[in-house]
Order: sequence, then structure tokens, then C-alpha cells
Amino acid sequence: MTALNRLAAIAIPALVLTVTPLAVPRSAAGQEQARPLRPVHTYSIVARDAETGELGVAVQSHWFSVGSSVVWAGSGVGAVATQSFIDPSYGANGLILMSVGKTASETLAGLLAADAHPEVRQVGMVDASGGTAVHTGSLAIAEACDYEGDGFTVQANLMHHPTVCDAMVRAYTSGGGDLAERLMSALEAAQAEGGDIRGRQSAALLVVAAEPSGRPWQDRTYDLRVDDHAEPLIELRRLLSVARAYHHMNEGDEQVTRGNIDAAVEEYERAEDLLPGESEPLFWHAVTLAGVGRVEESLPLFAEAYRLRPEWRELVPRLVPAQLLPDDDEMLKKIVTAGE
Repeated sequence: MTALNRLAAIAIPALVLTVTPLAVPRSAAGQEQARPLRPVHTYSIVARDAETGELGVAVQSHWFSVGSSVVWAGSGVGAVATQSFIDPSYGANGLILMSVGKTASETLAGLLAADAHPEVRQVGMVDASGGTAVHTGSLAIAEACDYEGDGFTVQANLMHHPTVCDAMVRAYTSGGGDLAERLMSALEAAQAEGGDIRGRQSAALLVVAAEPSGRPWQDRTYDLRVDDHAEPLIELRRLLSVARAYHHMNEGDEQVTRGNIDAAVEEYERAEDLLPGESEPLFWHAVTLAGVGRVEESLPLFAEAYRLRPEWRELVPRLVPAQLLPDDDEMLKKIVTAGE
């Protein structure tokens, strides 16, 4: 029997995991060590978008690399935030259990029942159907709060003020935009309310597609982490904008593959709007136009790309063997000398 089937076969809530929780190590004699004493993470949100089915989780903390342990999500499965005196097995095992049909509520109840120290945990979960579950242990450090809404939960500890969860709920439920935008808004609202009493250091945002594609690397719509920064949310917001721009660039490339050049140009232009002063989208926009014979239209874009980064001129001839530009000396000369 596989590990997955063993987990699925165990009754809920009387769940006994075959894996010892990471934050509760055992001695060689099999005795539990003292409960963990160092709080790691502060405020987070997990959510499912009711329209798209996307699943996501976002977090901010005064702790290094919060995204490497708190945020968990699987397409068609669910999302988990595990924090306070952290046990990452809530994320890994939570996704396993939800992947075999357990609801978020059943999953969290079982994991808590198997935990020697549930009083120090804080966990939020959402499943692929929008079911939610949240837990704040009795020993979470004040100010601690949580909220279970329609398809989302927020949770926080070590807050400067007790109003952080309310602010996150308002921002998430009243904000516009896609799931990533609303998750980001919830984090920003928490910080505006005072955030972590210790300050801020790292943040992360993870959004996955509603259904698995069979290609897991394609299912992560956004996977952004700021591991150590004086203003992690400002940097996370910047990264989200950059990621959106590259989504447009990738879509532009897809449209080129399909022969939809006008649609590709629109996507490249959207990327340029999101990344003013960046040469990358300008250059590949120009290459696309030149590659389909719209050379004169491409020249101002090449010129601007060269102004921002002269090394692009050197790259142009290398695109011919890669079949991204035709082997046409006269055309290549026009392109390389654009803007001179």
C-alpha cells in the first residue's frame, strides 16, 4: 500500500499520521521533546476564487524566507497556510489528504488530532470546492485572530493590533481584480493596520490553476517570494507586476505560434505598459514584427531597446541560426543600425 493510500485510509478525525510532525522531534527513546518555543510566522490568507477556481495563499512575516515553509497549494486540491509555531507537515500532509477527497475541515481536524502540540499551531485551509477550515491554538501569541469566510480564511498572530484580521477580510471581500490581486490587497491591509509587532522581513504569494494540467510547472500561475527585504510587501507588489508583464509576453509568444500576430502585438504592448523603461519586452516585440516582415514597424522598438541596453544589437545576428529572424543581410543591417 502506498503512503498516499495509507493516509487516505486512516479515519478522520482520529487520524494518526505515519510521519512524525516536523516541529515535534522525538528522542531516541521515543519520548517527545519539549514543545516548540519560537514563533515563526504572522499573518496569512488562503482562498479559492469562486469564478475561476484558482487556489492561492499569501503571507508576510518578520522571519527569513517565510514562503519556503508557510505556503502550500495544489491545483484541483487546495491551499494551506501553516504558521505560528510552525509544522510544515500540515502543508504537505494537508494537500495529500485533500487530494484523495477529504474536505478542508476533515483534513485539519485529523492533522490536529495527530499533533502532540495543537495548542501552538495556527493553520488555514481551503479545498478545491471552496470548503474552509481554520485553527488558532490557545498558546498563539497575542494579538492573534482568525476568520473563516466564503471560500477563504485569514489568520494572524503576533499582531501589533487586534484589528488585523478584520482589515484583511474587508480588503479581500471588497477588492477587485483577480485572486492574486485580492490576496495582495489583504496583506497590504494587514500591514496598514500595524502588522507584525516585530516588524517585517519576508513575504510570499502562491496561486495555482483550478485544475491540474498534468504539467505541474504550468499550474503555478504565480509563485513569488521575497526572502529578506526591508519592505517585503512593496517588493512583492513589484514582483507581481513584473510577473503579470511576463504572463503577457508568454501569451504573446503563444499567439505568434498560432499565427495571430496582431493578438501577439497586443500582448507585448500590455507587457511594455507594465514594465516602462525595460528593454526585454520591447526587443522581443520588435523581433516578432521583423520576423513576419513588418520591419519598418519594428525599427523604433529596436532603437528604444538598444538605447536602454546596447548589447541587444549584438544579439540580433544570433537570432538567424535560431530561425527567429530571416537570413536577409539587408534587413539585418536595418535592424542592427536602428536608432543610429
